Amino acid sequence: MPDDMTEKLLAYIFSNMADAVCITARNGEIHYASKSAEKLFGFGESSAGRKIWEVIPFTERNDKLIQLFIDAVKMQRDIHSFADYENNAGKIFRLHISMSYMKGEGGIFVIVAADLTELFRINSAFERYTSPEIARYVLRTPEGEKQGGKLKDVTILMSDLRGFTALSTKLSPGTLITILNHYFEAMTEIIRRYGGTVIEFLGDGIFVVFGAPNDDDHHADHAVSCAVEMQNAMKSVNEWNAQNNYPALEMGIGINSGSAVVGNIGSAQKMKYGCIGETVNLAGRIEAFTVGGQIYISERTKAKITEEIFTSSEQSFMPKGAASPMKIFAVDGIGDVHILHRDYIMKDAANKLEIIFSVMTGKIVDGEKYRGHVVKISDDERYAVIETDAEITAMQNLLIDVGGSLYAKAISAENGHVKICFTSKPKCFSEWVKSLF
Repeated sequence: MPDDMTEKLLAYIFSNMADAVCITARNGEIHYASKSAEKLFGFGESSAGRKIWEVIPFTERNDKLIQLFIDAVKMQRDIHSFADYENNAGKIFRLHISMSYMKGEGGIFVIVAADLTELFRINSAFERYTSPEIARYVLRTPEGEKQGGKLKDVTILMSDLRGFTALSTKLSPGTLITILNHYFEAMTEIIRRYGGTVIEFLGDGIFVVFGAPNDDDHHADHAVSCAVEMQNAMKSVNEWNAQNNYPALEMGIGINSGSAVVGNIGSAQKMKYGCIGETVNLAGRIEAFTVGGQIYISERTKAKITEEIFTSSEQSFMPKGAASPMKIFAVDGIGDVHILHRDYIMKDAANKLEIIFSVMTGKIVDGEKYRGHVVKISDDERYAVIETDAEITAMQNLLIDVGGSLYAKAISAENGHVKICFTSKPKCFSEWVKSLF
């Protein structure tokens, strides 16, 4: 092919490439810039003969890009790297720079700058709408985009805010989202630090898996340690809420370990990375037994933990379809980290106020009414002790009639004395408490 035709062909190719192409002398002086390069870097007639780094705006963000050009020229070698670029209008670009040195004809550099701004934006959005772990799994593994799953040994963590559904009816949508976003931001930072993967946000709850998609031989330890730190972080979450005149939040956490099917679930048109099976369902059941500030773990999880574990109580329940009861344990700490329980004082009620209450099974109220008396209440009005002849067991939910619906969960029951935690309070609650004294 004649030389003039070769030059015309190269000129045609360079001028129609989406990527920015520049050719410089061995000292960095610009000899040629494609139309895309002129548009991206703002090259004009005055750019000819100037060194390429001299026509890049001198801003802090452009330091790396300028240094790449200078280093390549100084060392007369190829360079391939990513760098940010800020143009004269202040617009930010994410570029991949490929700078190739050709020794012939006195030495020239061929520079190709690929604008990956939109790709980075899409990847960033993908990570936010899923999680960084799931995004990496989908984009970087051969099976990432395929339907199907596999059985893995994992630990599931389920968390939920106590009484938030009732609280949300009193808040504006904007306030509700602001409170939740701040809470989720604090929790997801801790979850990522311990290697957990957020599968999804379930209203005000969080569904997390440890041990998938990334393998983790200590997924049970990491899940429980994460849960303890999450509970401790509620102190700072509520301090921020108080500063902004928002209500305090309380969170319960349930954890279970075992085999679960993990992978891409859905259709060819729409898929999500999910985690399903009995292990997941039981984690949700365990979480439902907790009150604010509590962590319950299953016997399966406890057996897998290699660090020293501190538990304050043991309960059992009969899972649906199971042949024997399942033990669960209230966690106070693991290793060197303990839940920062607030100290409270139980005060004797001056008046043994009679109460009428019902027992709840799930969200269904037992038709039978029971009688009891409130004999103690905590100084923060979260806990109380009632005397009753009714056969109440730990983890049962109670509905107390106090002129409004007062919900509580039994924490312990012994010799006719039942310790309860109030989980949802009516407007008349403060007046009712005053009547005890």
